[in-house]
Amino acid sequence: MGDTLEFNEIYQEVKGCWNDGRLRFSKQSVVYKSSKTGKVDSISAPELSLAQWRRVCLGHGIKLVTSTGHVYKYDGFRDSDFEKISEYFKANYKVELTEKDMCVKGWNWGTAKFSGPLLSFDVNDSPVFEIPLSSVSQCATGKNEVTLEFHQNDDAEVSLMEVRFYVPPSIGDEGVEPVEAFAQNVLSKADVIQATGDAICIFKELQCLTPRGRYDIRIYPTFLHLHGKTFDYKIPYTTVLRLFLLPHKDQRQMFFVISLDPPIKQGQTRYHFLILLFSKEDDITLTLNMSEDDVEKRFEGKLSKNMSGSLYEMVSRVMKALVNRKITVPGNFQGHSGAQCITCSYKASSGLLYPLERGFIYVHKPPVHLRFEEISCVNFARGTTTTRSFDFEIETKQGSQYTFSSIEREEYGKLFDFVNAKKLNIKNRGFKEKKGMKGNENMYSDSDDDQHDAYLERMKEEGKIREEANDSDSEGGSDESFNPGEEDDDIAEEYDSNASASDSSAEGGDDSEDDNRKKKPVKKPKVTKEKKPRKAGTKAKEKDAGAPKRPMSAYMLWLNSSRERIKSENPGISVTEISKKAGEMWKQLSKDRKEEWEQKAEEAKKHYERAMKEYRESGGASSGPSKKEAKKKGGKSDDRKKKAPASSRGGEREREREKERERERAGGNDSFKSREFISSEESSSDSERGKGTKRKGSDDDEEEEEVVSTPPSSEESGSD
Repeated sequence: MGDTLEFNEIYQEVKGCWNDGRLRFSKQSVVYKSSKTGKVDSISAPELSLAQWRRVCLGHGIKLVTSTGHVYKYDGFRDSDFEKISEYFKANYKVELTEKDMCVKGWNWGTAKFSGPLLSFDVNDSPVFEIPLSSVSQCATGKNEVTLEFHQNDDAEVSLMEVRFYVPPSIGDEGVEPVEAFAQNVLSKADVIQATGDAICIFKELQCLTPRGRYDIRIYPTFLHLHGKTFDYKIPYTTVLRLFLLPHKDQRQMFFVISLDPPIKQGQTRYHFLILLFSKEDDITLTLNMSEDDVEKRFEGKLSKNMSGSLYEMVSRVMKALVNRKITVPGNFQGHSGAQCITCSYKASSGLLYPLERGFIYVHKPPVHLRFEEISCVNFARGTTTTRSFDFEIETKQGSQYTFSSIEREEYGKLFDFVNAKKLNIKNRGFKEKKGMKGNENMYSDSDDDQHDAYLERMKEEGKIREEANDSDSEGGSDESFNPGEEDDDIAEEYDSNASASDSSAEGGDDSEDDNRKKKPVKKPKVTKEKKPRKAGTKAKEKDAGAPKRPMSAYMLWLNSSRERIKSENPGISVTEISKKAGEMWKQLSKDRKEEWEQKAEEAKKHYERAMKEYRESGGASSGPSKKEAKKKGGKSDDRKKKAPASSRGGEREREREKERERERAGGNDSFKSREFISSEESSSDSERGKGTKRKGSDDDEEEEEVVSTPPSSEESGSD
C-alpha cells in the first residue's frame, strides 16, 4: 500500500449545498481542498479519535471526529473503497473504521444528543439526522418548544429555514427547565452573533469601498462589527476565507481586502468582499481592551496590549491574529510603470488588476478573485476601439469568462511573461515564434531568454499574409471587398518618393534638371490652384469594360472556394466575420496547401498575360502597360511622352503647342500674350514641375485647353 490515498469528486455539505473537492490521506494528516472556494481542511493524524463509514445519499461517506471535538463529514465514496480505507486507517492512524447504519424508519420521536458541534437526533441509538450547530443563526424558546433558525446559502436551490423540537417537561431536574437546558446547549455551539461584553479594540471612521461608506469597525473575539450611519454588519470570523493587502498604483494608498463566504447581505445585494482603503500616512496608537496576560495567552505573541504604527498595518495585524489566516500580498510581478498592478477596466468601471503568486484579483467594482486552479485558459485580444491597448480575457473551467479591457500596450510584455511563467494555457499562442527559430524546437522556452514580443511577431506574420494576398493589384479579380489587413495601394503610391521622382522626370523637358531635382530637391512655394470646371463635351476616364480581368491572388482563390464552407460551419456569421475567420484559417493552412493555391494563382496570371496580349493585338483600348505595371518594371511608357493623336488635325495642333512651349522655355517667343495667360501658364507649369502630376495624353489635352479658355480669377490677377 502506498504512502498516500487520494480521491477526487468527494463532496462536503455546506449549509445545504454540496461542494466537491479532493481528499487525500497521508501518514501525517488528512487534507481536503474545496474546488469551489479553495479552502483547505487539514486534520493532523494524532488528533483523529473516531472514524465511521456510513451509507448516505451520495453513495458512502466518512465521518471523522477529532480529540478537540471537531467533526468532519465527506461523502461520495464507492462501496469498494471501504476495505482500502479501513486498512490504511489501521496501519497509519491506529483508528478502526467502523460501519454505522442510519435510521430510515421516518419516526419523529427520539432522543436529542449534543456531541461537540453536532446535534444528533437518534431513534434506538441510530441517527436519523444531524444538525451542525454552526449553521444555526437563532434559537428561540417557547413553553415546551425550541425553534432553531438557520443561515441561508444563496447557492442552494432549497434551504432549510427552521426546525422545531418539542421538549416534554420532566420532573425532579433541580429547578432547571428542559427547554432552557436544550437552548443553552444549542447556543453554546451555535453561530449566533451576540454583542456581549466590550470590544477588544475599535477603529473609527474607516473608508470602506464595498459596501461603500465610512464605518466604525469593532473587533470582538468571535466576530467583526461594522457600524455605519445607515447599515450595520456582523461578520463571524468563520466566514473569512482570505485576507489581501494590496498597494495602490499611486504608492500612497493601500487596499485591505477580506474575502467572505458566505457573503454579507443587504437586501438583495451580496458582498463577497469587504474592501478598506487606507492612506499610508495615517498612523495610530492602539491599546487592546484586555490584560497583558490574556493577550499573551490568547494570541501567543502575535499581538501586544499596546501597539503603534500605520493604520493599515494595525488593522491587518489584528485581523490576521483573530482570523488565524495568512495575508496575501502581490508577488514579484512588476508592470511597465514599476507598479505591482495593471490599470484596466472590467465591465463599466475602471480598476486595478493584481497578478498574485496563485491567482488574479481585481479591485474594486466589482471585486473579482480568480485562482490559477480554476482558470482554463487566458487570451490576449486586440482592443475594440484602439490599437494602443489590448484586452486580457480569462476563461474558467466552469465556463465563465472575465474580460479586462483597455490595458496599455506597454504592459503586454510583462503580463505575457508572467502568464507564461505560471504555465497558464494561452489561447492565441500560435505566433509565439522566436527570431531565427527553426522548426518547432524551443517553442515553449522561457520568455526571459530574449526580448521576444509575441504580439509584434503576430503583426509581422499578418503582414506576410497581406503581402501574399496582395500580389495582384487591388483593381483586379474579385468583388471581395476585404482582405486580411489590406492596405490601400493608392495611398502607398501617394507617399512613394521614388514614384514622384520618376513622374517628374517623365514630364520635365530637360534631363539635367530632373537629375538635379532628384539629387537635391528644391522647396518651392505652395501654389493654390483653383479647381477648374470640366470642359463641356468631355467625359471622365472610364475603365475599359472589354479588357480581361486581372488574376486573383492565391488567398483570394482559396477564399472563394472556402466561403460557403465557412458559412455552413458558422451559421449566422457576418461578412466581416467571414473575412476575419478566413484570414485566421489561411494563416493556419499548411505549406503544401498554400503552394497548391499559389500554383493556381500563377496559372491564372499566365492566362491573364496571354489574354491581355491578344486583346492589345486585336486593337484594344489599352495599347501599353498600365501605370502600376510600368512602375513595377522601373520605367515609364513612351506613350506618355509621345501621345497618339486622335486625328490628323489633333496631331498638328498638338505639335504646334509643343513648339510654342519650347520657345517659351527658351525665351524666344516675342508674340504678345495677355498677363492673365502668362500667369495661368506659369502657375500651371510650376505646379506640374513641383508636384510631378501624373496625366495621360487625353488629360494633357484637356488641361491645356482649360488653361487657355478659362479666365483667371480676380484673386490670381491681384496676386500677379
